[in-house]
Parts: sequence; structure tokens; C-alpha cells
Amino acid sequence: MIETAQAIGIDIGGSGIKGAPVNLADGTFADERLRIPTPQPATPEAVADTVKEILDHFEVADGTPIGVAFPAPVKPGKPLHYMSNLDQSWVGVDITALLCERCGRTVHVLNDADAAGLAEAAYGAAKGVEGLVVATTLGTGIGTALIHDGVLIPNSELGHIIIEGKGDAEKIAADSARTRDELGWKKWAKRLTEYYRLLELYLSPDVFVVGGGVSKKHEKFFPYIDIETPIVPAALLNTAGIVGAAHFADMQ
Repeated sequence: MIETAQAIGIDIGGSGIKGAPVNLADGTFADERLRIPTPQPATPEAVADTVKEILDHFEVADGTPIGVAFPAPVKPGKPLHYMSNLDQSWVGVDITALLCERCGRTVHVLNDADAAGLAEAAYGAAKGVEGLVVATTLGTGIGTALIHDGVLIPNSELGHIIIEGKGDAEKIAADSARTRDELGWKKWAKRLTEYYRLLELYLSPDVFVVGGGVSKKHEKFFPYIDIETPIVPAALLNTAGIVGAAHFADMQ
């Protein structure tokens, strides 16, 4: 593996599994990212074999911290109880144990939104922020990560809070809802205002960090989000899952 890499991060998604060695000094990739299409069906065994393929590709040395970002709540030593974007055969599987066994290495696994939030706190838009950072990813759904003074509070899943009279927040305010309902930026921002005001009420955060692909167009909708808490776009964008997973593994 490239000498400047201190850890490797892998980001498992519904369409692709991506990995890269990471320089932990600045959160940059130490080598070009490798992306392999997610196996179909995305069974535990098939996905684990793809993770091993990525590790073998980069010739990861024994003892290198290995982090994996995964699209579900993850509790070490316990089976998964929920799965949305991969095969339902994941339910009941201890993903950490499976990957360690299949890859023959120690692997540390965390939720993908948590990985992105950690990356932003360590290297991106939330670096140096004291207090509570609430990182949200706006995409097909709404992912969330809570980080207090640099410490992750895992598996928050606050994209599913209920907006009174309207239902599950991510079905109303995710970027997919904007596309589905053919909303202009200002009308979408009204929905986001409702969502972020609830998070303000429940959590009193010090800053919101907004990621997801649409964050590249933040200037089109941020001015219409009417909340008290500072809100900033994510800095790491599509590298955040990989970088955050590598950072998490190094912390263990």
C-alpha cells in the first residue's frame, strides 16, 4: 500500500462499493479510489467478498486500520436489525464479525452517515467546532450524524422523525422528495425549515453541516432555510464516507 496511507476506508452503498487508502494527517486519499459495482443481489457473502477484493487490490498491510461505512445502524457484537438499500438477508447478521472472518483482518464498521459526519468534524466544515454538530445528508433519504466535542453519538437515524400532520421527515424533505414533487428551491427550503426547526427544538445544536450531492448547490436553497442555528455545506462531499471510516478505524 502507498507509504503515505495510514488507514483504509471502504464505503458500502446500494450501487457501488468504494475504497481508498487515506492519509490521516489531512484526510486526503493516498491513492486513487477504487469503485466496484455492488453485487446483485447484495448478499452478506457477496458484499464481504467485494470488500476483500478492495483490500487485496491495495495490498493492505497487516495491522493497517480498516474502516467500513455501512448503510444501516451498526452496533458492534450485535446483529443488524434493519436493512434498506441492500439484500434483506443482512438482517440478523453481525456485519463486523462477518467482515473480519471473510477478510482475515480486524475491520471496524460504522453507519455511513456517521462516517460522513466524523470526516467533516475531523477534516471538513465542522473541524474545530465545539459543542454539538448535527451533520445531515440530503439524498434519497436523510442521513444524520451527531458529534459532540469530536465524539460520535452513533446511529441517530433522525431522518425519520415525524413532521406533525405530514409524516416521516425524509419522505417529505429529502432531495428525492424535491425531485418527486417537482419543487423549486424556495418551496423545498420551506420543508427543510420545518425539519431543521424540529432538530433545533430537540437538540439545540451548535451547527448544522449539510452533505449529499445537492449540497454543491447550497446557494440555491440555504438562503430560504429560516432557522437560528448556523448551517454550512459539507466540505468533503463524496470522499466523506471513505475518509470518515478510515478515521474511525484509526480511533479504535
